[in-house]
Amino acid sequence: MAGTLYLCATPIGNLQDMTPRVVETLRTVDVIAAEDTRNSIKLLNHFDIHTPMTSYHEYNKVEKARQLIGQMLSGTNVALITDAGTPAISDPGEVLVAMCHESGVPVTSLPGPAACITALTLSGLPTRRFCFEGFLPAEKKERKAILEELAGETRTMILYEAPHHLVKTLEELYGALGERKITLCRELTKKFETILPTTLEKALEYYKEEEPRGEYVLVLAGKSPEEKRKEEIASWEDMTIEEHMAHYEAQGMDRKTAMKQVAKDRGLGKRDIYAYLNKD
Repeated sequence: MAGTLYLCATPIGNLQDMTPRVVETLRTVDVIAAEDTRNSIKLLNHFDIHTPMTSYHEYNKVEKARQLIGQMLSGTNVALITDAGTPAISDPGEVLVAMCHESGVPVTSLPGPAACITALTLSGLPTRRFCFEGFLPAEKKERKAILEELAGETRTMILYEAPHHLVKTLEELYGALGERKITLCRELTKKFETILPTTLEKALEYYKEEEPRGEYVLVLAGKSPEEKRKEEIASWEDMTIEEHMAHYEAQGMDRKTAMKQVAKDRGLGKRDIYAYLNKD
């Protein structure tokens, strides 16, 4: 019988956020796969956990996943932990989980802290619809493409950033998105937790004077529906009605539905569009 992979959430700062279920699981599994064993040993010692550890990180995630799956198929129970928070979120654990599913190894999650959700709930920004971007890619072309996508995003956006890259990232976000509300969260759940609701422009002014410290979670307001609508109207005004129709028909709309949508976009009646298209 195969063993199980346990995804164990660990504190993002405050050790009191460790759940009894996670402590018990880490004590009873056969092995703990940790992102950084040197960091995790401090956590395990604090909770008097003596289970053997092995390293599982970005640079060995595929090869080590195969090894761990082989062990689990033989009956070994494995707990996966990251340096802080919930494994597999912006983390190499996602590879191990996917490979477990492909191999028929059971996976279960022991929920707990996650910096992205903690920051979202503290941000004061809309929480019904949101997207998580994690760290922006380092490669320039890919980074530019992601920023262009985010410029049109209407959901609340969550990003991670290191202190030494914060000002550059704020500059790029301001350049791509324009002025937006943003809440910057640092040292979450720790003694010096800081939550700063502000705007991109004011955040830039502040951090050009104050040195950023600690890991940051950035929670950004999405583009308002009104802004998006204005942009769409502006783009439609640059189209002929024929081009506007072709735009929707290329998306698979039939001609009647496309006429209805074009009329709605332009604030006209469907009969007006029909009459224009059949004027000859």
